Amino acid sequence: MNWIRIREIVRKEFIQLFRDRKNRSLLVVMPFVQLLIFGYVISTDVRDIKVGLLDQSRTKESRLVSDYLQGSPIFRITYRVNDPRELEELLLRRKVDIAIKIGPDFSDRIRKGETAAIQVLADGSMSNLAGVRIAYTLQVLERLNQEFLLQLVPQRIDYGRIDARVRTWYNPNLESRDFFVPGIVAVLIMIISLLFTSMAIIKEKEVGTMEQLIVTPMRSFELILGKTIPYILISLAQMVAVSLFAVFWFDIPMRGSVMLMFLGVCLFLLSTLGIGLFVSTISATQQQAMMTTFFFIVPFFMLSGFVFPIENMPLVVQWMTYLDPLRYMIVIIRGLFLKGVGMNVLWPQYVALIIMGMVVFAGAVGRFRKRLD
Repeated sequence: MNWIRIREIVRKEFIQLFRDRKNRSLLVVMPFVQLLIFGYVISTDVRDIKVGLLDQSRTKESRLVSDYLQGSPIFRITYRVNDPRELEELLLRRKVDIAIKIGPDFSDRIRKGETAAIQVLADGSMSNLAGVRIAYTLQVLERLNQEFLLQLVPQRIDYGRIDARVRTWYNPNLESRDFFVPGIVAVLIMIISLLFTSMAIIKEKEVGTMEQLIVTPMRSFELILGKTIPYILISLAQMVAVSLFAVFWFDIPMRGSVMLMFLGVCLFLLSTLGIGLFVSTISATQQQAMMTTFFFIVPFFMLSGFVFPIENMPLVVQWMTYLDPLRYMIVIIRGLFLKGVGMNVLWPQYVALIIMGMVVFAGAVGRFRKRLD
């Protein structure tokens, strides 16, 4: 292996890569734009629930419902209506998230000690958010039930009860930002390494320089190293930059070992670079290579557990996720960032990345050699 020849290929690749202004912006601006989007825009936290209220009772007890909702920092009564059809119209036009209807016999039933029904309508077009909003509404109504119980039975009643003292580990405030931002490191590495590696070989074919490289004394493995080393260095640089941004800008703690994260990224790159090389061998043009690359990126993203829990997927799809290298990298990064775990916990992910990376990269190199013959 001649490292001088590899060095010159690496230098040529960097010159070609940064000569194009579009590549500069793509490599420098895109990671931070995506990080800001996932950090500030994409969030599963429910902070503002718009409520439409129809109070047909208009009594002290029914006004308590309104007071308890407004007393919560996440509820905001934006509409008070007099007609049930108007309440349904607000929900239909998405002007409210929750619609609450209090019947005319609400107070009478409460004073008699009977069960009084309150109709709660939720916009279920976004099922996850609807479930969280309903849960918050039921919590407010449960506190109101305790208030009515004290009014009906003023004397003190002692009885055995469960006192749940909840403590959330790893993400105490349940911030979705702490969940998304570490994972974006792996997603960015996957996109950059897959996309640019698949385009690098095709570009040589389209401009007609591949034949010149083939007739040189350079071996095929040296050519592959020279083509992939720049994107390894770029991916590692992006990992460092995005991780520092996550720690110092978003205040997400890095509790684990930096060296373990570096090792995980290197093993992850074996798979992504191998897939990129494979795409380059089956594509004839840059456009075809780009479309084929996105054929891999989208399933990898959806099946990785980055947004959607793998446990909620059908059993057949869960088995398919074992072929997704991003799945293992997401576990490694979140484990290192949020939990601070070590190799004793993450070793199955590292072993999976080693096996998958060696198989994919070796297969891609073998196919590439055949194309050089």
